[in-house]
Amino acid sequence: MSRSLPAGFIWGTTSSAYQIEGARDEDGKGESIWDRFADTGRMPESGDVACDHYHRWQEDVALLAGLGLNAYQFSVAWTRVLPEGTGEINSAGLGFYDRLVDELLDHGIAPWVNLYHWDLPQTLQDEGGWPARSTVDAYVRYADVVSRALGDRVDVWVTHSEPWVAAYLGHREGVFAPGIQDWGAALAAGHHLLLSHGRSVPVIRANAPDSRVGISLDCRPSTPVTDDPADLDAQRHFDGFRNRWFFDPVFGKGYPADIVADFRKRGRIGTGAPGWLESGDLDDIAAPIDFLGLNYYTSIEVAAGADETEDTGVTPGPDPRPGYTEMGWPIVPEDLTSFLRRIEAEYGPDSIVVTENGASYSDGPGADGVVRDDRRIDYLERHIGAVLDAIDAGVPVDGYFVWSLLDNLEWVAGYAQRFGLVWVDHTTQRRIPKESYRWYRDVIARNAL
Repeated sequence: MSRSLPAGFIWGTTSSAYQIEGARDEDGKGESIWDRFADTGRMPESGDVACDHYHRWQEDVALLAGLGLNAYQFSVAWTRVLPEGTGEINSAGLGFYDRLVDELLDHGIAPWVNLYHWDLPQTLQDEGGWPARSTVDAYVRYADVVSRALGDRVDVWVTHSEPWVAAYLGHREGVFAPGIQDWGAALAAGHHLLLSHGRSVPVIRANAPDSRVGISLDCRPSTPVTDDPADLDAQRHFDGFRNRWFFDPVFGKGYPADIVADFRKRGRIGTGAPGWLESGDLDDIAAPIDFLGLNYYTSIEVAAGADETEDTGVTPGPDPRPGYTEMGWPIVPEDLTSFLRRIEAEYGPDSIVVTENGASYSDGPGADGVVRDDRRIDYLERHIGAVLDAIDAGVPVDGYFVWSLLDNLEWVAGYAQRFGLVWVDHTTQRRIPKESYRWYRDVIARNAL
């Protein structure tokens, strides 16, 4: 039986600059923390070339148009616009995004501009990075520059993608750039990422008065592995550390008191106000937004002693056991429905857009050149169905974006993990639309499953 999406539903795909653009230092682009991270041997491959989107952007826009999308979310590389993070504007770098926006509009695709997907200018990192409050001011100025240049044509702005990842994987676990392992740095970085979001919202609105502004937060729904009180408490802490620590401040609730208390007990916050929290910060972070972007891939069971880890116990790689993607992530679409319902109940946003959802499978071209990625189709169908279930329950979900259009550089996993609707040969840069591309095109055309 066919199930229709609401009229005007937004269909899109999402990408990020470092993962697809390449052209590392062309046309005056500066060095980012991911360039430095790759140079120091922390990644199997670098984004120096990636998908060469910087040179192949017109081909890629044609692929977007072939899907029949009405929106495309891409991130701007801060170092293309302001190579040193501050200072003189690089008109050549800004011109790339200017041309991309025009090409999208010429094909009837609304550009959704994400200002930050983790690629901080290395110069700012050398001056303290996100743990330093000065980076907030640098970001707000950067947001001002980009929104002034593109705000006459861009109607939707995303301030940040997944600040939890930038803060904790980058500053606590150290597995992402800039590779720091320090709880104090992680908490300060997370706060300053949120503060830069809140302070940039009125700046973007001033430059693009008719636009919509939001933020994309990633989530990890969780359940306790048993009903044992220790497991229940571990799940409470995981949810607070992983989800509520970012959702609550954005929606004006401040930092969750139970997690503040937990962090104090664990010696991560002193007895007084944290040094990174100043008067007025929480009001700034809670600047009203027009929509919440939600990134969802998987969920997790939490046991006592594992309340700050996302390890599923499944090794990433090809041929995963049933019910898992090649990232080692469990496939639990019903948890997307329940989390969407929870957001509606706890925060009441006017609009929610699923700004990232997808699955990694390494299916390549067969002898006939066709990429048969049936597992991805099944994953996407079930998750779009989960969105429909939330809509049927009264949740205001207005759009859905697949991660991603292209098989891109999957950060520290390199090119082995393939999320794209389009297969990419990273030696020749040949693009081959997969069967999932055609399936998604048909869903968009029908506006229905």
